[in-house]
Amino acid sequence: MATMTAVGPDAPTLCGDWTTRDLAAHLVVRERRLDASPGIVIKPLAPHTEKIRAQYATRPYAELLELVRTGPPLWSPLKLVDAKANLAEMFVHHEDVRRSGPNWEPRDLGPKWDAALWSPARQLGRMVFRKASCTVVLDAGEGRTVTPRRASGTGEVVLTGTPAELLLYVFGRDAVHVGFDGPESSIAAVKALPRGV
Repeated sequence: MATMTAVGPDAPTLCGDWTTRDLAAHLVVRERRLDASPGIVIKPLAPHTEKIRAQYATRPYAELLELVRTGPPLWSPLKLVDAKANLAEMFVHHEDVRRSGPNWEPRDLGPKWDAALWSPARQLGRMVFRKASCTVVLDAGEGRTVTPRRASGTGEVVLTGTPAELLLYVFGRDAVHVGFDGPESSIAAVKALPRGV
């Protein structure tokens, strides 16, 4: 919350035309409005979700940030899995704010965070690359590799980066430091795949 507080409610983010206020409202709806949160991933329900998110975005910014800071309420199903369910989401959205300007740099998060972010990067990588026409390998260094898609005879693309950078990439972000190695046509095909949740 410190970053969102520091930049204020009208700062840009990597989430399209959303400001930090819009992003905070999204996070509140995700955790506190069970009637609206399904529209985040189910397209036909998205208009209702957006309507509710826009209503929350009219609240005072400090109130929104406090709701995000305190996490899911006791009655929310997310409360039971808060740490695991929110790790990737909160990290990515924090970076959406951090990296929205021109002078961002990746951070060295240390071994504990690398280990924590590697798990969701692998899991989401399996979803994102399942339809790739070639073999796809994620390589986070230090012996951490996973092959989310294995295809015979069509080449191989290896994505390299820290767990944080790979997670951001599979989550759909382009402001990342990720390397691609493999045949140019296969790299182009991998880059063209839809990413994110």
